Amino acid sequence: MQDLTSGSLSRHLLKTTSFMLVTMVFQTLYFLVDLYWVGRLGTQSVAAVGIAGNVTFVVLALTQMLGIGTTAVVSHAVGRKDHEQALLLFNQSQVLAMVTGAVFLVVGLALRLPYTSRQSADPQTAALAAEYLLWFIPAMGLQFALVAMGAALRAVGNFKPGMVVSTATVLLNMILAPILIFGVGPVHRFGVAGAAIASLLAILVGIVWLGAYFFKKDAFLRFVVADWRPRMDLWRKMLGIGLPAGFEFGLMAVYVFFVYSITRKFGAEAQAGFGIGQRIIQAGFMPVVALGFAVAPVAGQNFGARLPHRVKATFRDAALMAIAVMTLFAVICHVAPARLIGVFARDPRVVAVGTEYLRIISWNYVASGLVFVTSSMFQAMGNTMPSLVASFVRILLIVIPAFILSAMPGFQLIWLWYLSSAAVYVQLAICLLQLRWQYRSRLDPLAEPA
Repeated sequence: MQDLTSGSLSRHLLKTTSFMLVTMVFQTLYFLVDLYWVGRLGTQSVAAVGIAGNVTFVVLALTQMLGIGTTAVVSHAVGRKDHEQALLLFNQSQVLAMVTGAVFLVVGLALRLPYTSRQSADPQTAALAAEYLLWFIPAMGLQFALVAMGAALRAVGNFKPGMVVSTATVLLNMILAPILIFGVGPVHRFGVAGAAIASLLAILVGIVWLGAYFFKKDAFLRFVVADWRPRMDLWRKMLGIGLPAGFEFGLMAVYVFFVYSITRKFGAEAQAGFGIGQRIIQAGFMPVVALGFAVAPVAGQNFGARLPHRVKATFRDAALMAIAVMTLFAVICHVAPARLIGVFARDPRVVAVGTEYLRIISWNYVASGLVFVTSSMFQAMGNTMPSLVASFVRILLIVIPAFILSAMPGFQLIWLWYLSSAAVYVQLAICLLQLRWQYRSRLDPLAEPA
C-alpha cells in the first residue's frame, strides 16, 4: 500500500501514471499490431473486427462501472486508514465482478448474430464479425474479474502488479495473434477469429497470474472467502458511484453504434476507415487515460483524508499534463493523418475516409483530455453523475442533428465529424462548471473543523 496523502502530488501523478502508461503502451501496441495483421486479410475483415470491437465499449462501460466504484470506495477507506473496511470492500467487488461477467457472457452470446447482421454493410462482413465475437465475448466476460482486481490495487496506490501482469499478457497476445490468424505449422488457420482466441488465452493467463497476488498472507488486500457473502448495501454503495460512469461509457458505445449505422450505406470501406481511425485515437489517448487512472486514487485518498487543498491541486497538475500530451497528439494527427491510416490499410478509399476523420477530430483532442481528467476528479469525490450529464448532452448534440442531416440529399461523413468535434467543447464546459460546484459542495466543507 502507498500513502498518497503526503508528498509531492506531481510526483505521485507521474509515478502512478508511468505504471499505467507502460501497461497501456503495450495494450496500444497490441491493438495496432492486431489491426495490422487483420488488415492483411482484406477490407471486409477490418470492417468486421471494427464492428465486433464495438462490443468493447459495452464491456468498457460495465467494467468501468465496477472499477470506478471499487477504486473510489477502497481509496476512501485507505485514506481514512480503515484497513478492515478496505479488505471487505475489495472482496465484495470481486463477487460483484464475477456475477456481472457471467451475465454479460450469456446475454452477449445470445445477441451475437442479430447484432452483427444489423451493423454490417454486407453478409460476408456480418459472418466474419459473428465468427470473431464467438471467441471475443467469452474473453471480455473474463475481463470483469481482471479489471476489478486491478482497480482495487490502484486504490491502494499499488500499480506494479497490474502493470507486470497486463504487460506480459499483452505480449502473449501479440505473439499468439499472427500464429492463430494465419496458422503456423500444425496450428490451424483461424482467420479473424484467431485474434479473438489470442485475447481469450491471454486473459485467462492474466486472471490466474494476478489472482495469485491476492492469496499472499502478507498482501494488504487478499481474498477472504468469509467476506464473499453478497452484501447488497456495499454493492449499492459501489454501484451508486460506478453506475453513472458506466452509463457514460455506455453512451460512447451508443455513439459508435450510431456512426456505424450511418456509415453502413457508404460501404465497408467507410466502416473500415472509421474503425482504423478509432483504433489510432484509442492509441493516442492512452497517456491521458493512464493519467485519469492515476488521478482517481491520488485525489480519492486525499478526499478520504479530508485534505481539500491537495484534491484541488491534483486536478491542476493533471490538467496541465493532459494539455501538453494531447496538443502533441493533435498536431501529429492534423499534419500526417494519411500516413497513420496507411500503415493499416492499402485501399485508397479506406485511407481517404480515415484521413478526413483524424484531421477533423484532432481539433477536440485537448478538450477531450481535460474531460478525462475532470471525470476522474468526479470519481475521486464519489459523485460521477455530473460527468454522466455532460456526456449525455454531448451525445444528444451529435445524434439528433446527425440523424436529421443523414436523411438530407448530399449528406457527407465529414458533417458528422465536425459535429462530433464541436460537441466535445460543450461537454468540457459543462464538466468544468460541475467541477466548480462539486468543489463548493464537497470540498469546502472538508476545510472546516470536523
